[in-house]
Amino acid sequence: MNSIPKDPNMLYSFVNMMLRDNYSSLEELCAAYDADIEEISGKMKAMGFEYDAELNQFR
Repeated sequence: MNSIPKDPNMLYSFVNMMLRDNYSSLEELCAAYDADIEEISGKMKAMGFEYDAELNQFR
């Protein structure tokens, strides 16, 4: 079973690594992990990061 880290700092690192190395969009990553895109985006926003689709990463 695929799992996404719960710890916010690990989540940030994991998501950006997976976007860089394996997925062309946040939507594709979330579909592969059966994850809620709004939940991930919300956790990232709470840490001060926004998804940049052009760069395909949270910044």
